[in-house]
Amino acid sequence: MKAAPLLEQLVFDNAKPHAAALYVDKEGRAIVWTLEPHQSIHDHRVPESPFYVVILQGHGWFSGVEGKEERFGPNTLLVFETGERHHVRAGDERLVFVGFLHGAPGNVSNKIGGEIGRGEV
Repeated sequence: MKAAPLLEQLVFDNAKPHAAALYVDKEGRAIVWTLEPHQSIHDHRVPESPFYVVILQGHGWFSGVEGKEERFGPNTLLVFETGERHHVRAGDERLVFVGFLHGAPGNVSNKIGGEIGRGEV
């Protein structure tokens, strides 16, 4: 078993949202996203996997395929279907969430990465 604290040593970037790979292998990815107030992640989609979001800290506006923004905060799980377009925008406070994806098409080897994979936690 591997474990990592999720709210320690967070990195925020004043210029843009920050993504840090927590764990990556050929089976999937866990990525910690940090956004300063009012930062956003542009409309995009994940064509090869559903995208699961667990909000850890702060509140933000999330939209799915219908394009309607809804406000969510800590202790919330959001599920975006494979290929579903989505957008994220932080509110008036810092936003921290973990995104989980099934599979890592770019990782065709048995290479393991991310903070947990490197044993850096």
